[in-house]
Amino acid sequence: MHTNQSNSLIELDCRGVLVGGTSQDGRDLQAALESVRTEVLVEDQQMLAGTTETPTEKQPLDAAFVDLPERLLDDCRNQGSASEVGCILASAATMRERLDAVVLLGIGGSYMGPRALMDVLCHPYHNERSRAARGGTPRMYFAGNNLDNDAIQGLLGLLEDGSETASSGCDWGIVAVSKSGGTIETTCALRVFLETLYRRSGCESQRMVERLRVVTGPRGRLRAMSQALGCNDVFTIPDGVGGRFSIFTPVGLLPAAILGIDVVRLLEGAAAMNAHFRDSEASENVVLEYVRSLYSLNGMRACGIRVLNVWSDALESVGLWHDQLLAESLGKQEKGATPLTVVNTRDLHSRAQQHQEGQRDKIHVNLVVQATRTPALQIDPSELVDDGLGDLVGLGVPDIMAAAIEGTKQAYREDRRSTIDVKLPALDAHVMGQLFQMLMLATVVEGRLLKINPYGQPGVEAYKRNMTQLLSRSSCSLPK
Repeated sequence: MHTNQSNSLIELDCRGVLVGGTSQDGRDLQAALESVRTEVLVEDQQMLAGTTETPTEKQPLDAAFVDLPERLLDDCRNQGSASEVGCILASAATMRERLDAVVLLGIGGSYMGPRALMDVLCHPYHNERSRAARGGTPRMYFAGNNLDNDAIQGLLGLLEDGSETASSGCDWGIVAVSKSGGTIETTCALRVFLETLYRRSGCESQRMVERLRVVTGPRGRLRAMSQALGCNDVFTIPDGVGGRFSIFTPVGLLPAAILGIDVVRLLEGAAAMNAHFRDSEASENVVLEYVRSLYSLNGMRACGIRVLNVWSDALESVGLWHDQLLAESLGKQEKGATPLTVVNTRDLHSRAQQHQEGQRDKIHVNLVVQATRTPALQIDPSELVDDGLGDLVGLGVPDIMAAAIEGTKQAYREDRRSTIDVKLPALDAHVMGQLFQMLMLATVVEGRLLKINPYGQPGVEAYKRNMTQLLSRSSCSLPK
């Protein structure tokens, strides 16, 4: 089966979760989940609005992501083109019309969210296709997420090659994404790419600025810089939304709109998941049931490694986005599962041995797509070769994938290794909006159950301090 669009909700199958405990343990956990749902939807929002005081242990409280989809959709319906979504769409349309390539500069949530949206909702070979085949949307490249000299030079060279063949003399632009504007990887990349763009714009500041979009916090170095440059297309990452929770801010929406992704459908999917999380009974609630299963295992310290098996190449970047979400949110006070993204069936040929017979410290979450976007490729009879596929004649590639999924689950089940299935009705904007919101909500709920603050990432600051101190010294003192 293949489809283009779906309004169906994500489904969850937790029958593969193997846990012990008494019925009273189950009732206690169910009650705790209900309490945490109220905490996330009501108490945290009251603190965020300032109607009640935020205790020290809940600071920072970056919970503004929770109702953000509804607020943006309401604003869009009421204000139309003057709304934030309307402004994003207008700015993106100008970029699409003018440019053949866009470089997104960002790191962490400023990069992983947009990259996941592109990989899952665009053609798998989007950048290799002609402009007409891309529907008039630009290519999109990602930089500023590592200090890799050769990768940066390679992309600069690629852009230079493309600019030489462009009739305008410059057909690429920049989307710079950084809440603070002080992240060194992104700042270094912005310096280099902006200087290159300036030269390719004939050293005309206005032409350069027309090809620049900035997504940043309400204050900070990047906002001040964009104002000094005279950049009018500056979008705000709101206070109360942390980087890894920012996919439904302009961080994710602007790049998605540039790529022609339906951002309204994306937000509608997220809002649908919010309504489900708020209104559904705990036993039928995919967020609460997902957390219940994970917490039952991780809380017993039986499964400290969480393997996200994505059964689609398009979902690998979603897995990497989830890695950051889980690691930075829950990896505190020596708690929290260690995330690992696996792409199957590819990684069955590299990791399956360890997962099948290695330590019993893992839970496998299967992210399964139930409908392909394109017609199924069939295994037809062939007179060219004797490849041993005679028994598969008449089957489609999705049929073979389904057998691989079920066979792997059966192998784990027979060896008493736990699995959870997250079933995606399709790969479209509405379903992906649901998925991102589901995983963010689930992470916050799990953090509250673990008695840790799922917001903030204090451990990340240690390497940054050391790096800054090293760079402030004479370059000759740095290790070579």
